[in-house]
Amino acid sequence: MQIDEVLKYIEEEEAKFIRLAFRDAFGTQKNISVMPGEVKKAFEDGAPISTREIAGFRKSPYASLYLKPDPSTLSILPWRSESGKVLRMFCDVLTPEGEIFEADTRAILKKAIKEAEKAGVEFRFGSETEFYLFKKDEDGNPTKEPYDQAGYMDIAPLDKCENVRREITLTIERMGLTPERSHHERGPGQNEIDFHYGKPLQAADQLTTFKMVVSTIADRYGLVADFSPRPLADAPGNGYHINMYAVDRDGNDVVKYAATGILEKIREMTLFLNPTEASYARLGSNTAPDRANWSSAGMSELMYIETYKGKTRAELRSPDASSNPYLVYALLIYAGLYGIENKRELPKETDEDVALLPESRKEAARLAGNSRFIKELIPEAVISEYTRL
Repeated sequence: MQIDEVLKYIEEEEAKFIRLAFRDAFGTQKNISVMPGEVKKAFEDGAPISTREIAGFRKSPYASLYLKPDPSTLSILPWRSESGKVLRMFCDVLTPEGEIFEADTRAILKKAIKEAEKAGVEFRFGSETEFYLFKKDEDGNPTKEPYDQAGYMDIAPLDKCENVRREITLTIERMGLTPERSHHERGPGQNEIDFHYGKPLQAADQLTTFKMVVSTIADRYGLVADFSPRPLADAPGNGYHINMYAVDRDGNDVVKYAATGILEKIREMTLFLNPTEASYARLGSNTAPDRANWSSAGMSELMYIETYKGKTRAELRSPDASSNPYLVYALLIYAGLYGIENKRELPKETDEDVALLPESRKEAARLAGNSRFIKELIPEAVISEYTRL
């Protein structure tokens, strides 16, 4: 949609509240709500927000920053009342001078996309995101009691999560997202919903919306959704597997070069792909990877690479959903471009004699803090939020 179309839609649909959404350095969605009469002003001048309590914004020299809505991201929040609709748009974050605020992670991804365009490379990302559904106690507080005891791809009645997944999928579809498939995962009460490939910005926006919808629908069922990397010590962790395609301006498949670049830079990037202490309890457990290798067999290696009907895809298996997808996709683009531009060749398949992934958040923070690759691409205000222990 264009700006005039959004304004017309708001009037015709008698929307009562418009949420202007943005994200902090860790990808946590934030928002302010404005009345319909304020939307035109937000498009023109931005809507002011205080910077002091937002991770990644705290070192800003400005007392206020400004949210400028992206009209193409307009969606209805379908769980709200039909009378007095609530709409949401993602926003760019601007300085008082109208410049892009460099620590806005959506802007960091946009910059990476421009670099890929200059290099003549198009990236597409798809996601496979896992989460647990836990019961609440009689006071409505979250527990660690799984909603069911089903296993991998089980069906009802063992799979009690089926109806929740169905409603999540239908809801995100109504919001304009493109879910591909869903099923019960290996853990008790664990689920997975996958998305089709999309352009990087669209894919990051989708995952942010997805996590909000999952949490909202779970709550309506009296449950709590848990995306954390290792919710249960004796059960599989939650992964956020990322599938990637890449072609150059001549239509050549360059995924293997990109994958090699990611393998070579993965240790420096891991802090942003796995930002919590719990992330490192997941890596190396069950089938989660613990070293920078690859396979065409889809086992426990970091990267699974396959070619099917002439198209190659790479699946990165280390990230978890506590990460910020805008930063994750930006770093994958930059590392991928490094591999493509230098025509880096894949190492030996299923090689065990390769570098281990960081074994702790402290180690990951040290590697990121000393990385020239990271320092050249990620603003210091964002790095400092991640490297603080």
